[in-house]
Amino acid sequence: MLSEVIQSTLTILQHELLKSIYETAIMLAISFSFSLVFGLIFGFLLYLTSNKAFFEKPILNKVIAAVINFIRSIPFIILVVFTLPFTFLLVGTKIGPVAASVPLCITATVFLARLVEISLKEVDKGVIEAALATGANTSLIIRKVLLVEAAPGIVRGVTVTFISLIGFSAMAGMVGGGGIGNLAVQYGYYRYETGIMIFTIVILVIIVQLAQFIGDFIAKKLSH
Repeated sequence: MLSEVIQSTLTILQHELLKSIYETAIMLAISFSFSLVFGLIFGFLLYLTSNKAFFEKPILNKVIAAVINFIRSIPFIILVVFTLPFTFLLVGTKIGPVAASVPLCITATVFLARLVEISLKEVDKGVIEAALATGANTSLIIRKVLLVEAAPGIVRGVTVTFISLIGFSAMAGMVGGGGIGNLAVQYGYYRYETGIMIFTIVILVIIVQLAQFIGDFIAKKLSH
């Protein structure tokens, strides 16, 4: 019985594994790259527009915060369905890894933006005040003080975002995104291929552990 399960698992993996890994890699590469850029931008905007020492803009801050909170309040699986018309308009299809990357980009960006904002708010105000007292301009303070002091927290936020994306990409596979999540559902759940389910869980755990290790290592190196 065990040999049959192993043989069935190996046969399925031989035909589907590389395709699933490729689809997951596409989703993660697009959504992580997009969220890394725009998550940092919106995170800094949230912080800078709420701080008197920089560009305090209460109305702009509330608008950005409201949009982010609105998107964050929508469960990802619902967000995928909700954004289908926009996804089709943007990429010309509603299925596949590229289409699934659209809601992934949105949810990861707002998630990272809040984590970046939190990291920036944890920077000691005394350090910022000292920099202002020396006559340093805003650009210099952002680059040499905020970024340096908040770097470990931001890296940890980026790590958490990437790990969350792995889980979201697995859910995206259930609605036509493909990838490892789709492999687990189609074979491990619908066809009762226990070996496939166990294999995909092991793969996802390894990826998460590796991402966490790298993130912690970089954050430790940036701590001072």
